[in-house]
Amino acid sequence: MSELKIGEISKPRFEFRSFGQNFDNAWKRMSRLSVPVPEKVWERQSDEVYIISRTNDINNTKIRDGKMDIKTYVQTVDGLEQWNPLMKGEFPIAKEVLENEVFPAFQVEMPKLDKATYTYDEFMAMIKANPDLAAVKVHKQRFGFMVNNTICEVGYVLINGARVTTINSESTELEDIKKTITDCQLEGVENINYLQAIKRVIGMTDKPLAN
Repeated sequence: MSELKIGEISKPRFEFRSFGQNFDNAWKRMSRLSVPVPEKVWERQSDEVYIISRTNDINNTKIRDGKMDIKTYVQTVDGLEQWNPLMKGEFPIAKEVLENEVFPAFQVEMPKLDKATYTYDEFMAMIKANPDLAAVKVHKQRFGFMVNNTICEVGYVLINGARVTTINSESTELEDIKKTITDCQLEGVENINYLQAIKRVIGMTDKPLAN
């Protein structure tokens, strides 16, 4: 197995990702070029809720299995994005965490918080009450690969039921991702992260996906 282990990176990764209707050619090349990967990442499925903010594109907030995970955008280098973990929490969630970390990450007006802790349902009610926020259901079916020592995947993603395809390559090493983009014939394909893709699908922005 290559040095890079799936799910075991502490150093911040760079990522190329795109969304569209069809990446069949790149998928075929990615699967042929991949070294063997652990069986646990051959195929994975998950249900998540992304909290999308009209006023913010730098903090990526998702909830899975009752746990909230916020990543923050760091920089773009050679067209590849780097994100860092910002916060991890779980429900019920403390008022102080919502005040100091969660709602500041959304960059929207702070709701009135008069309880010590909030359940998932109470939190979602606050999201739905804010016109600048949206809770979007995302189902992921992901197929894992490893090409040029980069963690790769192709996935079918349901965004509020609308099906799109995603493809990605991520690593701490920029040159390895660039080589993978070339090898999978993905040059010129727009780099679209989850936040941007969801906003485009739900009509919060008017840009199309990559294809």
